[in-house]
Amino acid sequence: MVSNSMNLETVDDISIWVYSSTQEIGEEAEEDAIFTITLRKMQLHQSASKGQRWLGVDTDSALSLYETCKVRTIKAGTLERLVEYMVSAFRGKDSTYVTIFLCTYRSFATTKQVLDLLLNRYAKLQNVPAASAHRVSQDDCTELRNTVSSILGAWLDQYSEDFWSPPNYECLHQLLAYLHLHFPGSDLERRARNLLAHFHRRQQCEPDPDGENIGCPFATQEESGFEDELPAFSFLSFDPIMVAEQFTLMDADLFKKVVPYHCLGGIWSQRDKKGKEHLAPTIRATVAQFNSVTNCVITTCLSNPTLKPNQRARLIERWIDVARECRILKNFSSLRAILSALQCNAIHRLKRTWDEVSR
Repeated sequence: MVSNSMNLETVDDISIWVYSSTQEIGEEAEEDAIFTITLRKMQLHQSASKGQRWLGVDTDSALSLYETCKVRTIKAGTLERLVEYMVSAFRGKDSTYVTIFLCTYRSFATTKQVLDLLLNRYAKLQNVPAASAHRVSQDDCTELRNTVSSILGAWLDQYSEDFWSPPNYECLHQLLAYLHLHFPGSDLERRARNLLAHFHRRQQCEPDPDGENIGCPFATQEESGFEDELPAFSFLSFDPIMVAEQFTLMDADLFKKVVPYHCLGGIWSQRDKKGKEHLAPTIRATVAQFNSVTNCVITTCLSNPTLKPNQRARLIERWIDVARECRILKNFSSLRAILSALQCNAIHRLKRTWDEVSR
């Protein structure tokens, strides 16, 4: 959070500030924001004065002074105030608030809403009324311009998935138009264009980004929809190591694409709400893969009603071998999926089959 501390005088040459303790004393409410008020004890290490140096006093033995500062950190507020505070925080050398906001804003706002507010933050300085124009210096414009540029750069680098909105990519095009106007030829504009090109390539190469069409490699004809699929019992012809490796390759590919903030409860908890179906696509893909592996295990074990208990037990043993190999490979996703399938009621209740399973 940004801190607004009282000004303290520095004495002679160099002063070094060190935070030593904090104490929360209350809150302050404004029309559109609530601030937490904290008293923070600061240490002012005063270097030796000229007179002290003449007397032979070195820097290490210089006097240390303490001062208590009042610090305001935003606790809650309107979206407009939170975005405004993000700009102030970055200018105040506090990147913590910027990181927290960019990581969590999706639980109460959309990318377009935040982008509109952030871009207008600099645009307002382009249309300042003549009466107040003298208050805004060229240095202020330059500083704010650089601040907005830095925040947009951090947004593109750390949370580029926010701009994934096929097929039109409205927010990314809005950002490009803004950058072309205010930052023409900049590295930031180039990165935004590269991101748009990457999204177009990804859209062509990934017809099903949510992973909903991941099939069961050992499914029966009825389950898979392919006429040339091998029967379930042929699963025993596959080496457990090979099956575990294939599952691990699929899982690894999905987990490398996981966007961290998609795991936040504020995002994931809204996935079933109307109009929120697009949320957390990378997590949905891993869930779809997990369910696919689980269904694959159940299908191979139960799809053929003519199997005898000892035959079905061999299938269960083979899946246990696959699970063991997944554990060796540290693929805990497929490992848990296989165990969940073997523990489901449909398989767990097969008493005669489990009696045949080797201990």
